[in-house]
Amino acid sequence: MDDSSGKGVKKTARRRAPDRVLQRDPERTRAAILEAATQEFAENGMGGARVDAIAERAGTNKRMLYHYFGDKEQLYLHVLEEAYVAIRTAERALHIGDRTPEEGITELALFTWRYFLKNPEFLSLLGTENLHRARWLRQSVRLKELHSHLIGELSQVLEQGKASGVFIPTADPLNVYLTIASLGYFYLSNQYTLSTIFGRDLAVPENLDAWERHIVHVTLASIKA
Repeated sequence: MDDSSGKGVKKTARRRAPDRVLQRDPERTRAAILEAATQEFAENGMGGARVDAIAERAGTNKRMLYHYFGDKEQLYLHVLEEAYVAIRTAERALHIGDRTPEEGITELALFTWRYFLKNPEFLSLLGTENLHRARWLRQSVRLKELHSHLIGELSQVLEQGKASGVFIPTADPLNVYLTIASLGYFYLSNQYTLSTIFGRDLAVPENLDAWERHIVHVTLASIKA
């Protein structure tokens, strides 16, 4: 009886020990869950992602996941928000308004393309959310504020260019950003099918570099006076 009881106590202690460690460092645990969830959602979409798999990737358990994020849908929304916060924060650091109008647009185009290249999970998340017609994205007030800043700064750059006669009077900030983002997104999200169909490996460095130059050229050509 005593031996059996002792074993039971030991098992309980082993089961609870990880929780105590996680509770001592909640920020690290939350960050680990978000990172794991980002990969899981990017690879499997909202429908295919599994909470068990996320918890295993994060080195925690479902109880902690539910504690920090509520449920799978709320976790997915947090992943989306963090993904957009990351790119919008990096964009702010460019300070495109401190450059000449042409340099500002060029810098934004280069940054966006290179960010997409380095963060393929971001493109996967965009694809997933569009399949669901932005069902979760519409719930976020936080993201609307972030995008407002981007368009505001881009508007200032375009207005400076219009005033100096560099850009056409009808240059629109949203259209400029859509031009930049769509040229990068379409190329990368369809690179495998396009490479197969046209017999050219779009993923090799020389083709990626050529497309980077093309994005800048097309974007500037569309708004130059």
